[in-house]
Amino acid sequence: MASGEARETASPWIAGADGYPFGWVVAFMRLDGAEPPRLRGAPDLAAVLDAPEAPRLVAIDMPIGLPERIVGPGRAAEQAVRPLLGGRQSSVFSMPSRAAVYAADYREACGVALATSTPPRKVSKQGFMLFPKIREIDALLRARPQDVARVFEVHPEVAFWRMNGERALETPKKVKGRAHPPGLAQRRALLEAAGIPAALVDAERPRGSGPDDHLDALAALVVAMRLAQRTARGFPEPPERDAHGLPVAIWA
Repeated sequence: MASGEARETASPWIAGADGYPFGWVVAFMRLDGAEPPRLRGAPDLAAVLDAPEAPRLVAIDMPIGLPERIVGPGRAAEQAVRPLLGGRQSSVFSMPSRAAVYAADYREACGVALATSTPPRKVSKQGFMLFPKIREIDALLRARPQDVARVFEVHPEVAFWRMNGERALETPKKVKGRAHPPGLAQRRALLEAAGIPAALVDAERPRGSGPDDHLDALAALVVAMRLAQRTARGFPEPPERDAHGLPVAIWA
């Protein structure tokens, strides 16, 4: 048994993570409830995997797996989940090819993306802002293949779709870049109904993170719970694999 598989079996902890400007907002929970759950910031994904909790599963709100060429509007995972989200489809950004993600700047990324997609597509500026964290995950998992089985890609709106009885949420959590209280309240209620303790929903969030980062990390934690229970679904399932063997799927 590989070391990553051994840790997955042994640890009672799981985690959900969402990116923010200073690293990752991470929610940790013990499956046996022997210790209270906790929320804190982490500087990078390695710090999450190597945390004292050593989570067996980490569900993370960031793309994993980068095809060499994109056919259609984004990776197969993105194409699979968009129809589920109704008016929230635009929250699923189209990721370009691996070479575009590793481009030096936005102009180069757009040029590479055009050359490695069918039909040719540039890179959205919102998607481009995610590239540093995507490169961080990609480099870490390629360097530590034993940990690939511990890390799963999620998308918060797809997670909330599943929590909401497979119905898309029409109320956004942000409007014009600012927190939207009705949308945040709806998501808090869904998280508690899905088994997230109220103390974790109401926990003080890491400095510099927003309420949406907090709730998105908890949505990822719900998916980690379902992965541990083997009730999560992958889009697509089975996942595709990129040239480095990394899975390409969004789990909910």
